[in-house]
Amino acid sequence: MTSLKFGTSGLRGLVTELVGLPAYSHVRAFCAMIAEDGAAGPGGEVLIGRDLRSSSPLIAAQCARAVADAGLVPIYCGAVPTPALALASLQARAPAVMVTGSHIPDDRNGLKFYRSRGEIDKVDEGRILAHHAALNLSAVPAEAATPNSLDALSAYRARYVDFFGPAALDGLTVGVYQHSAVGRDVLCDILAALGAKAVALGRSDRFIPVDTEALRPEDVALATGWAREGGLDAIVSTDGDADRPLIADETGRFLRGDLVGALTASFLGADAIVTPVTSNSALDRPGLFPKVVRTRVGSPYVIASMAQAAADGAARVVGFEANGGVLLGSDVERGGRRLPALPTRDAVLPILAVLTGVAEAGAPLSRLAAERKFAVALSDRLQEVPQEKTAELIAGLDADDPTFRDAAFAAHGGVAARDRRDGLRLTLGDGNTVHFRASGNAPELRVYVEAMAGAAATELLAEGLKLAREATSRI
Repeated sequence: MTSLKFGTSGLRGLVTELVGLPAYSHVRAFCAMIAEDGAAGPGGEVLIGRDLRSSSPLIAAQCARAVADAGLVPIYCGAVPTPALALASLQARAPAVMVTGSHIPDDRNGLKFYRSRGEIDKVDEGRILAHHAALNLSAVPAEAATPNSLDALSAYRARYVDFFGPAALDGLTVGVYQHSAVGRDVLCDILAALGAKAVALGRSDRFIPVDTEALRPEDVALATGWAREGGLDAIVSTDGDADRPLIADETGRFLRGDLVGALTASFLGADAIVTPVTSNSALDRPGLFPKVVRTRVGSPYVIASMAQAAADGAARVVGFEANGGVLLGSDVERGGRRLPALPTRDAVLPILAVLTGVAEAGAPLSRLAAERKFAVALSDRLQEVPQEKTAELIAGLDADDPTFRDAAFAAHGGVAARDRRDGLRLTLGDGNTVHFRASGNAPELRVYVEAMAGAAATELLAEGLKLAREATSRI
């Protein structure tokens, strides 16, 4: 059985099962779908970008060969953030393929597919798989394609410099944790262009799997140490393909992605937000946002619901996820400047929105974050847990007979309510929540908790992980 599958954002799997014919054939299938719809670029172009993981250059070359063999024109954009490639795709009115595994380890990689109007949806995923099944391919042609090139970074940089303005971040000193993020240099460039002093930190020549939803202890220690040295108003970073932000305040404490999303949506004056069930329950507090739409986890679900919110009359639609990715579903204006919609995960917009909020308020980020009064939300994961085991755990907790789940959480008053929209989210008798779901991108079991106090959240997360570990080890 192959590890390759479509998850919450694109096709992903082990490098050993993606490089070569699998990458080539899936891109051929994507091109077949595009050709069937007459949806290639004006001259048959298909853009290709990649991240900095070790296998990405080879896979990108195989993608270019596939595009050329499909009778289309490969355009290589090089190592670029995923949202920069998506922006270039929209501007060129051409589809795109991004070679990236995002935050997953270097022994894995993936492909993200874009139509000229934005990220593919779940229907498109099914069509790609159908075309793939119909192909009769035995090998990747040995001859490499020689694609034309396109600068996708200049327009991406200009997008934010033009909207925020050259003095937006005057007086701020921002640490940029660069690690192996593909957008590490352009992020520093944008911050400097907006008036901030950007301090590059932690650059790495090897790929580091920074997951904005499940931070490594090393990342937390680095941020705390850099903050302790003083002089930084914030520390910012992204995941590997720079579509999800990571923001820490002046003390080195990281902000949850849903809090970052809420701050961004408020900055942009959103009249509708779209966010998965894993995001903080404080978002549903009356008066915070005019309309809140909850979805399953994954950008395709958020994008579909953003489009529906706009169709229902919302003028400023912002989507975001607990992992930090922010999607702009409609054009917005602020201070006489206009920012066009970009309905894909983007790390730079929330970073700049949060930092500009700090500059405008003249207050530390820690204070702005505390004023939101979010419940304390924590998450972690158990790695190398097959989805089948996670499904069995969830089935046991969701059974008609409440004995198992009530006994598991007896210290919290048992289970008061269940939400099955994505995995299983349990509201406990004491008002706290614990949520179990399988990752869509890797063989991982995700556990999310909420409580009103930090110690209670930490304890509940440990309980949830222990329960999941013991249950899946018996399955």
